[in-house]
Amino acid sequence: MKTRFFMAALAGALLLPSLGAQAQTAAESDNWKFSVMPYLWLPTVKATLNFDAKSVETKPDSYLDNLDFAGMLSGTARKGRWVIGSDLMYLHVSDSQSKVRAGGLLDTGGSIDLKGFVWTAAGGYSLILEPKANLDVIAGFRYFGLDTKVDTNIVFGRSVEKDANIWAGIIGARGRFNFGESDWFANGYVDVGGGSSTFTWQGAAGVGYAFKWGDVILDYRYLYYSQDDGKLIDNLSFGGLALGANFRF
Repeated sequence: MKTRFFMAALAGALLLPSLGAQAQTAAESDNWKFSVMPYLWLPTVKATLNFDAKSVETKPDSYLDNLDFAGMLSGTARKGRWVIGSDLMYLHVSDSQSKVRAGGLLDTGGSIDLKGFVWTAAGGYSLILEPKANLDVIAGFRYFGLDTKVDTNIVFGRSVEKDANIWAGIIGARGRFNFGESDWFANGYVDVGGGSSTFTWQGAAGVGYAFKWGDVILDYRYLYYSQDDGKLIDNLSFGGLALGANFRF
Protein backbone atom coordinates (compact mmCIF):
# COMPACT_ATOMS: atom_id res chain seq x y z
CA MET A 1 0.00 0.00 0.00
CA LYS A 2 1.43 3.34 -1.01
CA THR A 3 2.13 5.74 1.85
CA ARG A 4 1.48 8.72 -0.42
CA PHE A 5 -1.98 7.37 -1.29
CA PHE A 6 -2.84 6.96 2.41
CA MET A 7 -1.69 10.48 3.30
CA ALA A 8 -3.59 12.03 0.38
CA ALA A 9 -6.79 10.27 1.34
CA LEU A 10 -6.31 11.22 4.98
CA ALA A 11 -6.02 14.85 4.00
CA GLY A 12 -9.18 14.45 1.92
CA ALA A 13 -11.08 13.22 4.95
CA LEU A 14 -10.45 16.53 6.69
CA LEU A 15 -12.36 18.23 3.89
CA LEU A 16 -14.89 15.55 3.00
CA PRO A 17 -16.88 14.02 5.77
CA SER A 18 -17.82 10.59 6.73
CA LEU A 19 -20.21 7.80 7.01
CA GLY A 20 -18.83 6.81 10.39
CA ALA A 21 -19.67 10.16 12.04
CA GLN A 22 -23.25 10.64 13.12
CA ALA A 23 -25.32 13.25 11.29
CA GLN A 24 -26.10 16.50 13.03
CA THR A 25 -29.76 16.89 14.01
CA ALA A 26 -30.13 20.61 13.42
CA ALA A 27 -33.17 22.24 11.79
CA GLU A 28 -33.10 22.38 8.01
CA SER A 29 -30.93 25.26 6.78
CA ASP A 30 -29.39 26.59 3.59
CA ASN A 31 -26.02 26.98 5.33
CA TRP A 32 -23.35 24.28 5.19
CA LYS A 33 -22.80 22.50 8.52
CA PHE A 34 -19.72 20.34 9.12
CA SER A 35 -18.48 17.77 11.61
CA VAL A 36 -15.15 15.98 12.01
CA MET A 37 -14.68 12.95 14.26
CA PRO A 38 -11.40 11.29 15.19
CA TYR A 39 -12.17 7.95 16.80
CA LEU A 40 -10.58 4.80 18.17
CA TRP A 41 -11.89 1.41 17.06
CA LEU A 42 -10.69 -1.77 18.78
CA PRO A 43 -11.98 -4.66 16.66
CA THR A 44 -11.11 -8.32 16.82
CA VAL A 45 -9.96 -9.61 13.44
CA LYS A 46 -11.12 -12.92 11.99
CA ALA A 47 -9.88 -13.92 8.56
CA THR A 48 -9.57 -16.83 6.15
CA LEU A 49 -7.31 -15.87 3.24
CA ASN A 50 -6.35 -17.75 0.08
CA PHE A 51 -2.70 -18.08 -0.95
CA ASP A 52 -2.45 -20.14 -4.16
CA ALA A 53 -4.83 -22.93 -3.01
CA LYS A 54 -3.54 -22.66 0.57
CA SER A 55 -5.82 -21.41 3.34
CA VAL A 56 -4.55 -19.06 6.07
CA GLU A 57 -6.72 -18.54 9.16
CA THR A 58 -6.17 -15.94 11.86
CA LYS A 59 -8.10 -15.09 15.00
CA PRO A 60 -6.08 -12.92 17.41
CA ASP A 61 -6.90 -13.65 21.06
CA SER A 62 -5.84 -10.20 22.26
CA TYR A 63 -6.33 -7.23 19.97
CA LEU A 64 -4.00 -4.88 21.83
CA ASP A 65 -1.19 -7.45 21.92
CA ASN A 66 -1.42 -7.81 18.13
CA LEU A 67 -2.07 -4.16 17.20
CA ASP A 68 0.87 -2.40 15.58
CA PHE A 69 -0.84 0.81 14.45
CA ALA A 70 -4.35 2.24 14.02
CA GLY A 71 -5.74 5.55 12.77
CA MET A 72 -9.36 6.56 12.14
CA LEU A 73 -11.02 9.80 11.01
CA SER A 74 -14.46 10.69 9.71
CA GLY A 75 -16.74 13.66 9.15
CA THR A 76 -19.91 14.96 7.47
CA ALA A 77 -21.00 18.03 5.54
CA ARG A 78 -24.69 18.89 5.36
CA LYS A 79 -26.71 21.52 3.54
CA GLY A 80 -30.41 21.32 4.20
CA ARG A 81 -31.45 17.72 3.60
CA TRP A 82 -28.38 16.88 1.49
CA VAL A 83 -25.31 15.31 3.08
CA ILE A 84 -21.90 14.08 1.86
CA GLY A 85 -19.31 12.16 3.82
CA SER A 86 -16.09 10.17 4.02
CA ASP A 87 -14.56 7.75 6.52
CA LEU A 88 -10.94 6.60 6.76
CA MET A 89 -9.49 3.67 8.70
CA TYR A 90 -5.97 2.24 8.76
CA LEU A 91 -5.12 -0.89 10.75
CA HIS A 92 -1.87 -2.84 11.08
CA VAL A 93 -2.37 -6.14 12.93
CA SER A 94 -0.05 -9.14 13.32
CA ASP A 95 -0.79 -12.64 14.64
CA SER A 96 1.93 -15.14 15.54
CA GLN A 97 -0.50 -18.07 16.03
CA SER A 98 -2.14 -18.30 12.61
CA LYS A 99 -3.21 -21.62 11.07
CA VAL A 100 -1.98 -22.43 7.56
CA ARG A 101 -3.64 -25.31 5.71
CA ALA A 102 -2.53 -26.93 2.44
CA GLY A 103 -3.82 -30.38 1.57
CA GLY A 104 -3.11 -32.59 4.58
CA LEU A 105 -0.57 -30.19 6.09
CA LEU A 106 -1.40 -27.89 9.00
CA ASP A 107 0.98 -25.37 10.54
CA THR A 108 -0.43 -23.82 13.73
CA GLY A 109 2.68 -21.77 14.43
CA GLY A 110 2.67 -19.57 11.36
CA SER A 111 2.56 -15.79 11.57
CA ILE A 112 0.55 -13.32 9.51
CA ASP A 113 0.85 -9.57 9.12
CA LEU A 114 -2.19 -7.57 7.93
CA LYS A 115 -2.25 -3.94 6.80
CA GLY A 116 -5.68 -2.67 5.85
CA PHE A 117 -6.79 0.74 4.57
CA VAL A 118 -10.54 1.36 4.23
CA TRP A 119 -12.00 4.47 2.61
CA THR A 120 -15.77 4.96 2.45
CA ALA A 121 -17.40 7.94 0.73
CA ALA A 122 -21.05 8.64 -0.09
CA GLY A 123 -23.77 11.22 -0.51
CA GLY A 124 -27.30 11.08 0.82
CA TYR A 125 -30.64 12.68 1.49
CA SER A 126 -32.55 13.08 4.78
CA LEU A 127 -35.99 11.51 4.78
CA ILE A 128 -36.42 12.78 8.35
CA LEU A 129 -34.65 15.91 9.60
CA GLU A 130 -35.92 17.13 12.97
CA PRO A 131 -34.19 18.65 16.01
CA LYS A 132 -34.55 15.36 17.92
CA ALA A 133 -34.41 12.76 15.12
CA ASN A 134 -33.07 12.20 11.62
CA LEU A 135 -32.90 9.43 9.02
CA ASP A 136 -30.61 9.55 5.96
CA VAL A 137 -30.47 7.26 2.93
CA ILE A 138 -27.03 7.10 1.29
CA ALA A 139 -25.19 5.74 -1.75
CA GLY A 140 -21.51 5.71 -2.57
CA PHE A 141 -18.44 3.45 -2.64
CA ARG A 142 -15.90 1.77 -0.38
CA TYR A 143 -12.24 1.05 -1.19
CA PHE A 144 -10.34 -1.64 0.72
CA GLY A 145 -6.59 -1.97 0.28
CA LEU A 146 -5.15 -5.05 1.97
CA ASP A 147 -1.49 -6.07 2.25
CA THR A 148 -0.74 -9.50 3.76
CA LYS A 149 2.45 -11.37 4.65
CA VAL A 150 2.57 -14.99 5.86
CA ASP A 151 5.59 -16.72 7.43
CA THR A 152 5.50 -20.49 7.88
CA ASN A 153 8.10 -23.25 7.55
CA ILE A 154 5.88 -26.33 7.18
CA VAL A 155 3.60 -25.22 4.34
CA PHE A 156 5.34 -22.42 2.47
CA GLY A 157 8.90 -22.78 3.72
CA ARG A 158 9.31 -19.03 3.21
CA SER A 159 7.56 -15.69 3.51
CA VAL A 160 4.69 -15.14 1.09
CA GLU A 161 3.13 -11.74 0.37
CA LYS A 162 -0.12 -10.91 -1.38
CA ASP A 163 -2.26 -7.79 -1.72
CA ALA A 164 -5.69 -6.75 -2.93
CA ASN A 165 -7.31 -3.48 -4.02
CA ILE A 166 -11.09 -3.81 -3.80
CA TRP A 167 -13.72 -1.28 -4.90
CA ALA A 168 -17.39 -1.77 -4.06
CA GLY A 169 -20.52 0.31 -4.57
CA ILE A 170 -22.66 0.65 -1.43
CA ILE A 171 -26.16 1.74 -0.41
CA GLY A 172 -27.36 2.21 3.13
CA ALA A 173 -29.06 4.27 5.82
CA ARG A 174 -28.24 5.90 9.12
CA GLY A 175 -30.31 7.49 11.84
CA ARG A 176 -30.28 9.15 15.22
CA PHE A 177 -32.91 9.99 17.82
CA ASN A 178 -32.80 11.63 21.23
CA PHE A 179 -34.09 10.02 24.42
CA GLY A 180 -36.92 12.42 25.25
CA GLU A 181 -35.69 15.92 26.05
CA SER A 182 -32.28 14.76 27.31
CA ASP A 183 -28.91 15.19 25.60
CA TRP A 184 -28.51 11.41 25.33
CA PHE A 185 -29.22 9.84 21.94
CA ALA A 186 -29.09 6.52 20.11
CA ASN A 187 -27.65 6.12 16.63
CA GLY A 188 -27.38 3.42 13.98
CA TYR A 189 -25.79 2.83 10.59
CA VAL A 190 -25.89 0.05 7.97
CA ASP A 191 -24.64 -0.36 4.41
CA VAL A 192 -24.35 -3.23 1.95
CA GLY A 193 -22.55 -3.47 -1.37
CA GLY A 194 -20.31 -5.34 -3.75
CA GLY A 195 -18.62 -5.52 -7.09
CA SER A 196 -16.12 -7.70 -8.97
CA SER A 197 -16.96 -10.94 -7.09
CA THR A 198 -16.92 -9.05 -3.78
CA PHE A 199 -19.56 -8.76 -1.05
CA THR A 200 -19.29 -6.32 1.86
CA TRP A 201 -21.47 -4.90 4.58
CA GLN A 202 -20.98 -2.67 7.57
CA GLY A 203 -23.11 -1.91 10.61
CA ALA A 204 -22.86 0.23 13.74
CA ALA A 205 -25.12 0.94 16.68
CA GLY A 206 -24.56 2.80 19.92
CA VAL A 207 -25.28 5.73 22.18
CA GLY A 208 -23.92 9.23 22.57
CA TYR A 209 -24.14 12.45 24.53
CA ALA A 210 -24.48 15.88 22.93
CA PHE A 211 -22.48 18.88 24.14
CA LYS A 212 -22.49 22.43 22.78
CA TRP A 213 -19.27 21.77 20.84
CA GLY A 214 -20.27 18.33 19.52
CA ASP A 215 -20.87 14.74 20.62
CA VAL A 216 -19.14 11.85 22.35
CA ILE A 217 -20.23 8.55 20.75
CA LEU A 218 -19.72 4.92 21.76
CA ASP A 219 -20.62 2.36 19.07
CA TYR A 220 -20.27 -1.31 18.37
CA ARG A 221 -19.02 -1.49 14.78
CA TYR A 222 -18.71 -4.44 12.40
CA LEU A 223 -17.20 -4.63 8.91
CA TYR A 224 -17.28 -7.75 6.71
CA TYR A 225 -15.75 -8.74 3.36
CA SER A 226 -15.83 -11.88 1.21
CA GLN A 227 -14.74 -12.73 -2.34
CA ASP A 228 -15.56 -15.50 -4.82
CA ASP A 229 -13.48 -17.27 -7.48
CA GLY A 230 -10.56 -18.11 -5.17
CA LYS A 231 -9.51 -14.51 -4.67
CA LEU A 232 -7.48 -13.39 -1.64
CA ILE A 233 -10.32 -12.87 0.86
CA ASP A 234 -12.43 -15.94 1.56
CA ASN A 235 -13.94 -14.06 4.51
CA LEU A 236 -12.65 -11.24 6.68
CA SER A 237 -14.38 -9.42 9.54
CA PHE A 238 -13.58 -6.66 11.99
CA GLY A 239 -15.84 -6.19 15.02
CA GLY A 240 -15.55 -4.21 18.24
CA LEU A 241 -16.25 -1.03 20.19
CA ALA A 242 -15.50 2.42 18.75
CA LEU A 243 -15.23 5.64 20.78
CA GLY A 244 -15.19 9.02 19.06
CA ALA A 245 -15.45 12.76 19.67
CA ASN A 246 -17.53 14.46 16.96
CA PHE A 247 -16.70 18.16 16.59
CA ARG A 248 -19.38 20.31 14.93
CA PHE A 249 -18.82 23.67 13.26
